[in-house]
Amino acid sequence: MAQATMTDLETLRHSTAHLMAQAVCELFPGTKLAIGPPIEDGFYYDVDPPQPITGEDLPRIEERMREIAARDLPIERIELPRLDALRLVRELGQDYKVQIIEEIPEEETISFYRQGDFIDLCRGPHVERTSQIKHFKLLSIAGAYWRGDARNKMLTRLYGTAWFTEEELHDYLQRMEEAKRRDHRKLGRELGIFLISPEVGSGLPLWLPKGAILRDTLETFLKKEQLKRGYLPVVTPHIGKLDLYKTSGHWYKYQESMFHPIQVEDEEYMLKPMNCPHHIQIYKSETRSYRDLPLRLAEFGTVYRYEQSGELGGLTRVRGFTVDDSHIFVTPDQLEDEFKNVVELVLYVFERLGLEEYHARVGLRDPKSDKYVGSDEAWEQAQQAILLAVEHMGIQYTVAEGEAAFYGPKLDFLAKDCLGRMWQLGTVQVDYTLPERFDLEYIGPDGQPHRPVMIHRAPFGSLERLIGILIEHYAGAFPLWLAPVQVIVLPIADRHVPYAQQIRQRLEEEGFRVEVDARNEKTGFKVREAELQKIPYMLVVGDRDMTNQTVSVRKRSAGDQGAVSLEAFIARLREEMGGKGY
Repeated sequence: MAQATMTDLETLRHSTAHLMAQAVCELFPGTKLAIGPPIEDGFYYDVDPPQPITGEDLPRIEERMREIAARDLPIERIELPRLDALRLVRELGQDYKVQIIEEIPEEETISFYRQGDFIDLCRGPHVERTSQIKHFKLLSIAGAYWRGDARNKMLTRLYGTAWFTEEELHDYLQRMEEAKRRDHRKLGRELGIFLISPEVGSGLPLWLPKGAILRDTLETFLKKEQLKRGYLPVVTPHIGKLDLYKTSGHWYKYQESMFHPIQVEDEEYMLKPMNCPHHIQIYKSETRSYRDLPLRLAEFGTVYRYEQSGELGGLTRVRGFTVDDSHIFVTPDQLEDEFKNVVELVLYVFERLGLEEYHARVGLRDPKSDKYVGSDEAWEQAQQAILLAVEHMGIQYTVAEGEAAFYGPKLDFLAKDCLGRMWQLGTVQVDYTLPERFDLEYIGPDGQPHRPVMIHRAPFGSLERLIGILIEHYAGAFPLWLAPVQVIVLPIADRHVPYAQQIRQRLEEEGFRVEVDARNEKTGFKVREAELQKIPYMLVVGDRDMTNQTVSVRKRSAGDQGAVSLEAFIARLREEMGGKGY
């Protein structure tokens, strides 16, 4: 069990996870330990205690952690032969550690770390003494199946964070408080965007009117951009024959995350987990010439995945979601230029969404893994095509071995939100494998059949996840072009309602999304309500506005902007929209 390589911060967090495990074992004797790795911004440990641990226990566990840290215990690495290691964990009653050791290759050294009376199986590394662990906080408790398998026992997962300085810890906790304020699940309901109904089912969002408008705005934006770039719209069904996904390989690789087949007469059908096999059938529906390529098929296609209930979370992890999917069929000679065109579209989408900080990651095949399909030659061609394209475009990127799709390598874009969190959004994948599996052909200039290459791409990733990210990025205060309601007209009294309705009609003629709040409420109350709904512009209209044919403009979070003519206000909206109607 070779010592792992970690950054200093990961080492600190890993050590803090073990400190927490020791505290839990002291407070809850008989606790069985599973795994406790460092993660982004923190750590967790999965434990199986003899009695339930709740959120109310976290302060007590944290206090015991500080006591152990103050003992200044040395943290010592111990290496044991396999049989001695198994004997030790059995004596300690650590059944999960027995399973872990049994899966470690025979040639690996097995290591433990000891701090005082506490000893735990671990690759390491760790800090040298418990007194080096000072600035930490326990955050939450969740359930987690052992090995992530719902057939196994549900364990208790304790989350925490650790930092080198008190200032870093304070800044992180402040960011977490801001993240709670921006939580898309909370704002989504408050702003009338979406809800999850237990009667409908977990992971199946229901889109409320404002959410449907937001979805439609995003779809319209991308559809128009795609049409400019030569994409052809298609629509495919929500189900397909099981054999289709067997041919593609999805069934053999991902059947545990697919819904069970549906028996229809003598055939089995699946809820669609992917759009690509359907688009392939459209390609195959007629003979293709090299003159027909590139063929760019695009669809906002809804797919279904059987996610475990414990992994679901608002819009960012769901069971039914809509992918802005496109599959582009090219000749090998066209691949690099078409790949560059796709990347340019992805980057334009990010710019328009206000996600201007991003990181590019090339996902390559792990040559030691058997999860991939296709020949070594096809993989080498695909990987070189992506690497050449990003090099020629001058894109800064990192390489992640093992992050490829099962049929081909990919270029992922991870966008940074206003809280500094990275979200994987746009993806572009090069695929020589599915054209082979489905025997795709085009007739070349020589009159002979040739194999096309496929590009899979989705700038949004999925509408659900993107909207969840955007809600949190903007704290629900969307830019004007995205806001479900862009302008609300607030008549001061009943006699001003007809004028307010005229304003609404004129703005709607210009393509803006407008509401009138004609309730018999005080103007200040209506303004506060509009602010809470995060509507970009409020137009307050009274006697003076009716006489002068003006509108008194209030801007979200900026207050009174003064009275202007309606036409001047329309010009202002057009300028802010950048001349675009979406």
